[in-house]
Amino acid sequence: MKLMIYNTLTRKKEAFNPVHPGRVHIYVCGPTVYSEPHIGHAKSYISFDVIVRYFRYLGYSVKYVQNITDVGHLTDDADEGEDKISNEAKRLKVDPMEIAQKFTWSYFDAMDALKVLRPDISPRATGHIIEQIEMIKELISKGYAYEVDGSVYFDLSRFHEYGKLSGRKTEELETGTRIEANPEKKHPNDFALWKKAEAGHLMKWPSPWGEGYPGWHIECSAMAIKYLGETFDIHGGGVDNIFPHHECEVAQSEAATGKPYANYWMHNNMVTVNGMKMGKSKGNYISIEEALSRYSAETIRYFILSSHYRNPLDVSEEALTSAAKGIERLSSVSRSLIEAMNEATDVQDFTPPFDPLEYKNRFETAMNDDFNTPQAIATIFEFSKVVSKYLHQADEYDKTFLANIFDIYAETTGDVLGILPAEQENEEDKTSPEIFQKIINFTLELRNEFRRNKQWELSDKIRDELAKLGFKIIDKPDGSSEWIKK
Repeated sequence: MKLMIYNTLTRKKEAFNPVHPGRVHIYVCGPTVYSEPHIGHAKSYISFDVIVRYFRYLGYSVKYVQNITDVGHLTDDADEGEDKISNEAKRLKVDPMEIAQKFTWSYFDAMDALKVLRPDISPRATGHIIEQIEMIKELISKGYAYEVDGSVYFDLSRFHEYGKLSGRKTEELETGTRIEANPEKKHPNDFALWKKAEAGHLMKWPSPWGEGYPGWHIECSAMAIKYLGETFDIHGGGVDNIFPHHECEVAQSEAATGKPYANYWMHNNMVTVNGMKMGKSKGNYISIEEALSRYSAETIRYFILSSHYRNPLDVSEEALTSAAKGIERLSSVSRSLIEAMNEATDVQDFTPPFDPLEYKNRFETAMNDDFNTPQAIATIFEFSKVVSKYLHQADEYDKTFLANIFDIYAETTGDVLGILPAEQENEEDKTSPEIFQKIINFTLELRNEFRRNKQWELSDKIRDELAKLGFKIIDKPDGSSEWIKK
């Protein structure tokens, strides 16, 4: 079965045909880094993590770009209000880049903990101001944008396909608008490409129109085109990004280049908590840190992937507990399989009791149907039951047969879904990198003390033992030392 993807742009499933054979270029809108990552981020980025993993499983060369929004995203998600990062910086009385840096690190730490593979490129909006300015200049030169008192707006009346992604027409927007019209705009729904920095604004750059900062929408277009080309394969994000963010991206990108922007638009649905929309004001906000303090990364991934990426996901204690039980069942089969492999031999005239490839093919059929992870997981459980039954009933184990089973198990639950737990480690043997570094530094300080007391034998012994562990000690003329990993 050919890979089918639901395309928001056409509102139907379509066979995937890449721009460049054998390669996939995908851009997914990353986080606005002004607060801690939450379970909604987990839903989005685990979903796209599995999509990227599956493309690689199929043999595609994937170039995955996911931006970091560290400027330009205003508090009302449109053209009014303050920049979200600047707003948080003012509240805490710190530099905006302190906020952006802190929560960028926090985001990547959370994604690493959830076994989400890092994007190939994670461009920052603040690192691509020049590209955004150049794109705005192009839009002005082609008559799609206009400047008013240091701000630049996209002229929606010039782009007649506006609304083709979201299905919302300009006329409907004008009659339904509730915000006070901006007198600078020719039309109420023209959107900002560049905003003039008023007095006291913290994040601003020089431009042909004066000091200012980019709009939220222009950053993604500029970075996606820079790294993936004027037309690329897949653009992803949450359903809340369809309008206005992605709709505006389509308009400004296609107006600037005269070419289709992204061929496939993919959108993951939202997260609710016990049936209610998640939000700090509602008291049901769940950070990824909090979730990981109670459940394993595999449990959270399993929980999220047990619902299709296009369906809403309701977080509840019961659902997460059920997911934890599901992971334990898979883990149990995995452990039993590893134990059996240690006992396996080359059985003469062995006849396989079932065909493992049947389940691999069914797994791929599910994933080829718009990345249907719930059905893929159901197939894995059926496979696990068959494998478990065989392991309990067989008198002897054939080495090759078990190896084939384990490879399929590892590829599907591990490489693609990321829900196969790592082999159990002894918690007492686990040492964090920070503690490990402190131990090495303390050992080095102890050696230096021996050197100062001319206890050369003990000093040399520590140096030699550290060398055996892969650490080279460099003694400096001032009597201090440092270590490097060989």
